[in-house]
Amino acid sequence: MKLFGASMLIIVLLSACAENEGTAEDNNANVYTNVSSFEVHKYLRANETPAYPVGSQVIINANHMPGMKGATATIVGAYKSTAYKVTYIPKTVGDPVKHYKWVIHEEISHAGIAPFKPGDRVLLHVDHAEGMNGAGATIESAKQTTVYMVNFTNIRTGNEVKNYQWVTEDELSPMKK
Repeated sequence: MKLFGASMLIIVLLSACAENEGTAEDNNANVYTNVSSFEVHKYLRANETPAYPVGSQVIINANHMPGMKGATATIVGAYKSTAYKVTYIPKTVGDPVKHYKWVIHEEISHAGIAPFKPGDRVLLHVDHAEGMNGAGATIESAKQTTVYMVNFTNIRTGNEVKNYQWVTEDELSPMKK
């Protein structure tokens, strides 16, 4: 059982979601992990007519982590939200994480209805990465979009990544027929 737990931890550690103008490797990816509970926030609204419906297969064009770009993914959720690129200082690790994509509006503490603007300081209420929950962040950019939760196989490691949160519509392309 300990071996299984250690194996799962390694898989989670390889499932980073940080970006530093390129790949997560440039931003200490070994520290930033995708440890989300994969629960969808209760106020998050499903997009009833997304460009890529649930069950669709797509190509990921995003490079949030090594082995992501070019992977085939299956859409497991499509939601309307505001997606933010942020810089934050992890609560458990020292160096700032710059250009992190994506935190959505519903994952920010005390978010009202109006979206945040670049430069706004916020408190993150999400556990996509180690030390992220409760960390202070600065909004770098904001865009109203459909955000997708996807399953894919990391093309670098061969590991299955389930319920990855989030990729935006413009980071996906349809499968070639």
